[in-house]
Amino acid sequence: MLKADITPEIIGAAIKVHRKLGPGLLESAYQACLAYEVEKLGFQVERQKPVPLVYEMVKLDCGFRADLVVGSRVALELKCKEALHPVDEAQLLSHLRLLNLPLGLLINFHVVLLKHGIKRMVNNYREPLQECPRRQTDMEVFLPRDRKSF
Repeated sequence: MLKADITPEIIGAAIKVHRKLGPGLLESAYQACLAYEVEKLGFQVERQKPVPLVYEMVKLDCGFRADLVVGSRVALELKCKEALHPVDEAQLLSHLRLLNLPLGLLINFHVVLLKHGIKRMVNNYREPLQECPRRQTDMEVFLPRDRKSF
């Protein structure tokens, strides 16, 4: 059975990489190590996945690339900078929309504690379907509890 949310495993792998390497390296180093750790967990990882742009029915090659895509379900945008900016979030949201992926993680490895550098983002989020309590019909409201039918 396919697990719905694989982000906890990805975050765990990112924390493992950050604990071993610490902050201060280049993004490419974290990308290679994180891809390795996530693959060890049994997920397919695509590095530097091209992000297609279709404009007025024409597919344009603009050179957009997602740092990592895990299991064709989660896009990862990795950063190594003092602070994340709104444009970083916009970049990940654009990748999610263009790749038609539901989830993304923006991970900044240039922090002391990695939990302060992780942002989970969603594309077209839909609340999971839950069983709704059955409504009573008008007739059931007026019937005695021990007798629900005529």
